[in-house]
Order: sequence, then structure tokens, then C-alpha cells
Amino acid sequence: MAPLVLELRKHSTLIDLCVVVTGQHREMLDQILGTFAIVPDHDLAIMRPGQSLAGITCRSLAGLDDLIASFSPGLILAQGDTTTTFAASLAAFYRRVDFGHVEAGLRSDNRWEPFPEEMNRRMTSLCATIHFAPTEGARERLLGEGTPEEDVFVTGNTVIDALKMIAERDEPLVDTGLDDWVGERRMILVTAHRRENWGAPMAGICAALREVLAEQPDTVAVFAMHKNPAVRDVVVPELGAHDRIRLIEPPDYVEFVKLMRRSYIILTDSGGVQEEAPALGKPVLVLRNTTERPEGVEAGNAVLAGTDPARVTSLAVELLRREDIWERMSRAKSPYGDGDASEKIAGVILKRYQLAG
Repeated sequence: MAPLVLELRKHSTLIDLCVVVTGQHREMLDQILGTFAIVPDHDLAIMRPGQSLAGITCRSLAGLDDLIASFSPGLILAQGDTTTTFAASLAAFYRRVDFGHVEAGLRSDNRWEPFPEEMNRRMTSLCATIHFAPTEGARERLLGEGTPEEDVFVTGNTVIDALKMIAERDEPLVDTGLDDWVGERRMILVTAHRRENWGAPMAGICAALREVLAEQPDTVAVFAMHKNPAVRDVVVPELGAHDRIRLIEPPDYVEFVKLMRRSYIILTDSGGVQEEAPALGKPVLVLRNTTERPEGVEAGNAVLAGTDPARVTSLAVELLRREDIWERMSRAKSPYGDGDASEKIAGVILKRYQLAG
């Protein structure tokens, strides 16, 4: 969302912009805000230890409702955490305020995977008045659900805007020790944190990673661990003692982009990384059984690997051994836009609300 905030600021004579955050993932949030020099106007600070999805939804909804009542916005935009996005769309609906869904139309067609994102996205679409679809496929899914054609706009994804802004900074890794440790070896970058992968699936991912390294002695792995104990309680015992695996704290966004650029292949269950990696020419194995971003698979940037250790191992080893497959995946054109999504979204808003000629 940061590039869109920066783009809308360029039209300050036409748009009175108010930035609201819920305060989720505080450390990562503060890093991103600092990276893009954004100071929120309001911070709902909703997080509580061990809170439920219902708790997140209720506190987000109540906090946003109070803010909407206080300054009566003409349009609310939301993206990111889907529970927050759904709460924002519902709060807008209750107050009869227009809602623009950034990154609209993502679907896996499995209500339980990704959980709770799939249902959050579907319900958000019902409340939204403007839909900013990242791809033509997302647009077609929205139209197939009965969304009015005049309310759907294909813009690309703002995550690519942010990625390109950061990737232009050609700097070495801050952790020079990690850079030296990787050396000339090929690096596998790993992220895994999704709810459906907690427990046995996470253990399967760890087992596959050990096997891949055993079969490919010229490789090392860097696992960026999520803060959630449900992830760490499995990953640390499974991988912590391996001499060719580094478990690291979640890097800030700038450093994570550098890690992606440094990697040879990426294994992830993250939705955002599925979009970012292809833009950097990095093949991706998606550690999920379904994806709401099938365009990357269709374009040849990514392979849906699941979490079965044998399948993940087989696909990763093949990708590491077969340079022709690696070349084909790394050179496939990213389907998620050219880095001008924020400009397109701002243009739609200005035209729709007749703010500019």
C-alpha cells in the first residue's frame, strides 16, 4: 500500500489523504513505514496476546467505525491483511461510504485454503464499490461473480511498485556475515508461516529442505522465520543444528528484497512473495496445495509444490540440477504488472470522482 500512499500524496490539492493502520505485526509494520517515510494519521493498536481472528475483526471494525464517523471520508481504500481489509469494507458499507479494494479478485476456490484469506476476499468483494484487480484473470473472476464491469479496473499489483522502488537500491546485504557465509554457493531462500502449514506440514517442509541440501552439496538455505511460535516451535528443532541452514529473524523489507535478489530459488507459502520473486527473475516453489495467484503458475514463474516432503524435494532438486528449467522459469514474464499500479489506481480515483480533467 505504501507506493499508493506516496502516489496519492502527489494530488494533495485534490485529495485529503488519511492513513490508518491497525498495528498488526508491529515490528514489520514500523520497518515498512520507516522505509517509505510514511507516518500514519491513526494507529488502532488492536493487537492482543494470543488473540483470535474474531478479536482482530471486531477491534478493527469498531476502531474503523469510530474513525469513519469522526471525519466522514468519501472513499476508503484497503489492502494487505485480509481480515483487516474485510473489516474495513464492512465498516465502509455500514456507513454507506465507497470502498476501493486494492488487489481484488484473488481466488483459490477453496474456502479453507488459504485460511481465512479466501473467504475474507470473497466477502470484501461483496462490500466493495471499486475493484482494483492486479491481473486480467482476477478481473474475469470478479465479473464471473456478478461484479459490474464498470467497477473493475486492471492495474497490476502495487507490490511490484514497492519492489521496484527498493530493488533500485543496489546495496549489499546488511548482514555481511550472512553474505560471506553464502559465498559462491547457491542459496535457497525459504519462508513458511501460513496457518494451514502449521504442525505436520511445516515439519514436512523442513524434512524436504534437509533432503534437498543432502542431494545438492553446493547449496545452502536461509530460512526467514516468522515470529509466530507455531512456526518456530517446529522449525528450530528441525533445522536449527544444520550446518548449511541459517535461521534468521524476519528481515525488514529492504533486506528481504536483497535476500530475494541474492537467492537462486525461493520456497515459500507467502502470497506476496509469489508476486515479488518473478519480478526479480527468481523461480518459486509454492509450499501450498492451492493458490489464489494462479497467474504465476500459468506464466511459468512458479510451481505449486504443496508440502509433501517427497514432492517438494523432487521439484527442488530438479530445479537445482536442470539449468534449462531454471532458465525458463527465471525468464518468464511476470504477470503482475510493470510497477505503475499506484499511478493507474490514482488515475481511476481522480477520474471517477471528477477530481481532475
